[in-house]
Amino acid sequence: MTFDKLKAIIVEQFDVDEALVTPEADMQEDLGIDSLDVVDLIVIISEEFDIEIPDEAVDNIKTVGDIVAYIDSQQAE
Repeated sequence: MTFDKLKAIIVEQFDVDEALVTPEADMQEDLGIDSLDVVDLIVIISEEFDIEIPDEAVDNIKTVGDIVAYIDSQQAE
């Protein structure tokens, strides 16, 4: 469920082909989302999922699956 919601956000906000958004997709290499776009995405995710994402966590986010895992870990608390 988290993945589906995140996928919809990425497709809508960054005009990415839906078929490219997989858990293994690298944010920069596969989806073309640069570091400034990642900042925008983090703001959107924070609002949508009602979580805080510190800068050190952002540094560890490379794939869509990394984001899903982080969101799920924060919502489990």
